Amino acid sequence: MGAVIDGYARAALEMGRGEEVIDQVSDELFRLGRLFETSDELRSTLANALIPFERKEGIINDLLGDKAHRITTGFVTMVSAAGRVNDLPEITQRITELAASTRAKTVAEVRSALELDSDTVRKLEDRLSQTTGLAIEAKVVVDPTIIGGIIARVGDTVYDGSVLARLRKLREDVQKV
Repeated sequence: MGAVIDGYARAALEMGRGEEVIDQVSDELFRLGRLFETSDELRSTLANALIPFERKEGIINDLLGDKAHRITTGFVTMVSAAGRVNDLPEITQRITELAASTRAKTVAEVRSALELDSDTVRKLEDRLSQTTGLAIEAKVVVDPTIIGGIIARVGDTVYDGSVLARLRKLREDVQKV
């Protein structure tokens, strides 16, 4: 992880810590980072040097507006003004990791076709904690490309419990026969 990415992430956490909203800002930025990863249009628009900054700032305000804390909106605007918008997914991932580490937890990015309720997320965190031996904080991303099941990533380890992975395994087993 680059020093620039780490610097931006630490700056966001300090802003959140000052107003005691680290969890909220971290969660909002995590979700925005995942949106940025999946939206080519948003990414290319905010990264386009030909689009005036005022217009980009308007897009950010329209996107986040009253839905996000002002620190979140201000941070994204600052990253955009600095020309680092393409680094946003990495920055937001680092923010999530640093925020979790302040609570002595490790982040698990969980991708699911559907939104998971809090009880399911808690059970999933418990199961991943048992499997990894780490205190886990799950961040859920709704990913419609997953037909069913979930895919969880803890650090460099991926636990693929998706329907597609199970079908692949079934096909491999059938081909062995």
